[in-house]
Amino acid sequence: MSASAIAETTSVPATTPPVAPPSFSTLALRWYRLNRDGLRAIAIGIVSLAAFLLVWHLLTTYRVVFFVRFTNVPSPLAVYASFTKAIHDPKFLMHIVLSCRRIFIGFSLAAIVGVPLGLIMGRFKLAHEIIFPVAEVLRPIPAIAWVPMAIMLWPTNEQSIVYITFLGSFFPILVNTLHGMSLVDPVLVRAAQCLGARERSIFREVYFPASLPHIFTGLTVGMGVAWVSLIAAEMISGQYGIGYFTWEAYSLVQYADIALGMIAIGVLGLGSSMLIRGAGRLVMPWRLK
Repeated sequence: MSASAIAETTSVPATTPPVAPPSFSTLALRWYRLNRDGLRAIAIGIVSLAAFLLVWHLLTTYRVVFFVRFTNVPSPLAVYASFTKAIHDPKFLMHIVLSCRRIFIGFSLAAIVGVPLGLIMGRFKLAHEIIFPVAEVLRPIPAIAWVPMAIMLWPTNEQSIVYITFLGSFFPILVNTLHGMSLVDPVLVRAAQCLGARERSIFREVYFPASLPHIFTGLTVGMGVAWVSLIAAEMISGQYGIGYFTWEAYSLVQYADIALGMIAIGVLGLGSSMLIRGAGRLVMPWRLK
């Protein structure tokens, strides 16, 4: 080959063919592989709910009596008819809004007080020795037993119901936070001290992040107990709220509304717990799998 031909060959830059963008089917397959476990869980959940509704429908349709009586239990269709009627009733929506407001206030106060108090008790032995015996005496008292005392302590029913909700969620938050502090590895604390960290930095950089999983466990459990406490308080001393709605339906022998109130409580409780778990994933991204 001549020198001019070699020079001409070497002077022409090599061009790479353009890469075609991935097709829709490829992107869909890739998305499915990434979210396969989540989709499987959703599918199983849908099948489980459908099976539950089917069993409920059969038991109420045929009025089955086998240890448990389903003669007066409303069918899913009757509950759905009650739901379509209730969502157009401003009073029912007001019951839900008031219950959510009470939960928000009581649970927020419990978290604001319980988490810092648990951190302090877990870090300082004197604070633990002073507060823990009192908390252990009050903790086993059920929320429903606090209703008469709450009515005497607070001037209005609204304040007493929020107080009972606060008590119901406070102790799970406090105990789980304290448990998280007790499980912090002392080696991490000594390493921070050897590096010159002060007490405030150790508390912020070691104790608090290590206790966060237990704190959010306490928040989740506390939210569930808060709903139990709220419903008990509304049934006994309330005039509004989803608990009062359910108890009023029982007094008026409106069986479909009873089931509707129970389902509303379950859905609201589930939504509240999901919000806490979502917040936990945002605060603790290192725990994502």
